[in-house]
Amino acid sequence: VPHNTPIGSPALPAKATHTMEVDMTDGMRFTPADISVKQGETVRFVVRNSGKLKHELVLGTAQELKSHYAAMMKNPEMEHAEPNMVTLAPGKTGEVVWQFTKAGKVDFGCLQPGHYDAGMKGAVNVAQAGR
Repeated sequence: VPHNTPIGSPALPAKATHTMEVDMTDGMRFTPADISVKQGETVRFVVRNSGKLKHELVLGTAQELKSHYAAMMKNPEMEHAEPNMVTLAPGKTGEVVWQFTKAGKVDFGCLQPGHYDAGMKGAVNVAQAGR
């Protein structure tokens, strides 16, 4: 993943300005599914899988998520690990630390086969700095 993409860039946990807890369930939902941050902020997402299935949180543009999801549908065993995502076994907790460098919307979703289609998605709304 190139740095400073349209969705921002990976960051070190020490740089995080705040922590956001996100819960993933077998009801194919993220809680919360709508997150608001300010441009330039670094957020430490503490992601918990409270379901019995494998889930993941992947940050990206809607287009990136859809194409990545299509690849996962064709190859469900595909292992993918990038700084913009966390894949968790049932009952596990992990984290993603991300700096939101551009104002706008950053999507996130679970790309496990069938999950994204079932509505397992959300968005981070990045407010313009200085507003």
